[in-house]
Amino acid sequence: MKLHIELTYFQHKVIIKQNTCFTFYERKLHTLQKGVYLVVKNKDVAVKAGVSVATVSRVMNQSGYVKEETKELVLNAFDELASKDRIILHSLLHKKTNIIGVVIPDISNPFFGEVIKGISSIADKENASLLVCNTEEEIEKELKYLDLFKTNNIMGLIITPKTDQVGYNSEYLYQLEDLGVPIVLLDRGINISHFNSVFVNNISGAFDAVSAFIKEGHKDIAIISGPMSSKPGRERFYGYENALKSNNINVNKDNIFFGDFSRESGYEITNRILKLIKKPTAIFAANNMMAQGCVKALIENKQSIPRDMALIGFDDVDMFEIMNMNISTVSRPTELMGEVAAEVLFDLIKETETKPNSIKEVLLETKLVLRGSEKLVLN
Repeated sequence: MKLHIELTYFQHKVIIKQNTCFTFYERKLHTLQKGVYLVVKNKDVAVKAGVSVATVSRVMNQSGYVKEETKELVLNAFDELASKDRIILHSLLHKKTNIIGVVIPDISNPFFGEVIKGISSIADKENASLLVCNTEEEIEKELKYLDLFKTNNIMGLIITPKTDQVGYNSEYLYQLEDLGVPIVLLDRGINISHFNSVFVNNISGAFDAVSAFIKEGHKDIAIISGPMSSKPGRERFYGYENALKSNNINVNKDNIFFGDFSRESGYEITNRILKLIKKPTAIFAANNMMAQGCVKALIENKQSIPRDMALIGFDDVDMFEIMNMNISTVSRPTELMGEVAAEVLFDLIKETETKPNSIKEVLLETKLVLRGSEKLVLN
């Protein structure tokens, strides 16, 4: 085990290292973990005992003459300091806190704000606190936070990973699990994993949205999809594709665009759509942030919704309601998703042993909310 922690506790420096202690130290202290021992600095013992550092060194190394009463003074001071610091170290190495780690990819997305609200409501009932980390859709930040959690003894973790491609983050998650940290995946999964999870029926939601377009008479329907490396991006694309095929409409590759769930990608892609020689009559924006970017581009290009371009998003956007824009959307029970994820996590925390058949995948249903932006307006 390789471990090196440094901290100051009331001026007492504590260091944990592997195989760096003198034999005398090993004999005086209980082993904290295999190959890991507590080392109290000689100068701290000297101050405590009221003797010189050289005297402490002679006592600790059992070299040179030291009066018995002085030796006893040094050993008592050492034991007192070691006892205090051993309590701190035991907490660092073993004790679980009452903190739940929450890792999300975009804190500016209202969806995750609602999810956190749901998680918080359950955590409050369990007297737990949340430590929320925002990865900004960056793999490096996600790995940094997962690595941080390995040494912070959180009681559980709820995570929405950037991608579900196995390999880049699964090693970190399995290491956390080996340390006894229960894990729940939220909204996005990880391929070939056995973690408990809470998702929505993305395929059905997207299918319903595109079917609503078709029912209105649209045939040229564009999609601003999320990345295919994520569960929501991939599944919502499949729902779009299935709806077209189910209605005997060819899937036009010119109408397929892939964003990254950001407002900027929705804005940039919509501008590209508007420059197509044969423009589609409708756009399905596969998340709320890309829908916001889409609306911004349409307004800037003086495109009226739905007269010039029909639109359905995924997730509600409060801003649209404030601006009195009746944008149709696929609505998710966002706060409920957070509540369910937290309930699943606390069930795991309370389990005395992990059961192979106790893995849960909760699938919540979406609801299509039509407000008129899906209409086909014939000029």
